[in-house]
Amino acid sequence: MIDYQAYTLPNGIRILYKHAPFAITHCCFIVNAGSRDEGAQQEGLAHFIEHLLFKETERRNTNQILNRLELVGADLNAYTTKEYTCIHASLLNQHLERSMDLFEDILFHSTFPEDEQEKEKGVILDEIASYLDQPEEAIQDDFEEFLFANHTIGNNILGTTESVTRMNGDDIRAFISANYSTSEMIFAVHGNYDFKKIIKLSEKYFGAVTASTPQKNRVVPEANQSGFYIVKKPISQTHCIIGNQAYSSSHQHKNGLLLLNNLLGGMGMSSRLNLEIREKHGIAYTIESNYTPFTDTGIFSIYFGTDTEKADKASRLVHKELKKLRDQKLGTLQLHQAKEKFIGQIALAEENRMGLIISMAKSLLDFNHIDTLEDVFNKINAVTASQLLEISNQIFDIDKIITLKFEPKQ
Repeated sequence: MIDYQAYTLPNGIRILYKHAPFAITHCCFIVNAGSRDEGAQQEGLAHFIEHLLFKETERRNTNQILNRLELVGADLNAYTTKEYTCIHASLLNQHLERSMDLFEDILFHSTFPEDEQEKEKGVILDEIASYLDQPEEAIQDDFEEFLFANHTIGNNILGTTESVTRMNGDDIRAFISANYSTSEMIFAVHGNYDFKKIIKLSEKYFGAVTASTPQKNRVVPEANQSGFYIVKKPISQTHCIIGNQAYSSSHQHKNGLLLLNNLLGGMGMSSRLNLEIREKHGIAYTIESNYTPFTDTGIFSIYFGTDTEKADKASRLVHKELKKLRDQKLGTLQLHQAKEKFIGQIALAEENRMGLIISMAKSLLDFNHIDTLEDVFNKINAVTASQLLEISNQIFDIDKIITLKFEPKQ
């Protein structure tokens, strides 16, 4: 049963609504434009624009933008990914119109003044410096640079000190013109309203936006080759990532890899990697695996941090677990338990209503369709042990795996 409603404005902007009988509304505006859409020497531009959207518009200064929702106790924020820019807010139901008014203003009427650009460059440079001080964060971005060598999807979303410093207003306006297509925008609401009211307000605030349909030229990244890299850092522990390119969001094996990732190193303390490396051998405080699908590729990675003298043993134990999955089918009980655990976690995640509506909006943006919870469960339950064995041999192929280590300087 479809549990959402959707409507498309004449300019192509889509409206998504999911009912929730609560006093709090969660809403978001997602644009299909992210760091992978940046040109050469423009690393960090999409993220820079996201910051500047909150600075000045034709009608409001920075304080007026920030106070528009915060004065009524609402929470306003935004983020940039490899493929999306998202603005989101949580607020009392009676203030929805305020958020729609603000979203329209900052997305379509920002002026990007030079003085604000210079101030925000300083903020982002501090953000880059802060991230570099956190090796568990920095190693993921460095790993992606090796995984997608010479491709924009491997670039750091924040950019580099050099690229951020040289950005200007012309870069900003050119990026928006080339990537902010109204046909690839979605405004989504999770709250307690009549859908007719949502449509009426959407027509009021977004209906007059000029239609734009620039054609992005996203290039599929080339397959990676195996590699082993060591980077010396002024740190006290060794940090390590082991991984490979993975399936896209539309691949037939996506759900199988999601299940396999959860079994191997996903949420909770009972994952295979956590039980083997932390609980049994007491080597690493943090060990986890992650699978991030994009529209035409994906990332699978395993991360751990440990004392340098234990790092090689931890790596061997990781590869031991990967070999098991390549060599042996899961038994009937193992497969059943893995599915039950994953399905339960997905059901609990529905309680995060902001995360849910953002996920639904992305699905509508990418596939023009949103699976119900029952659809998701059915797809997971349809995964077979033979499929997981095939996935393991493709994604955990020793001839394609890349390993990156941050080691302490001597």
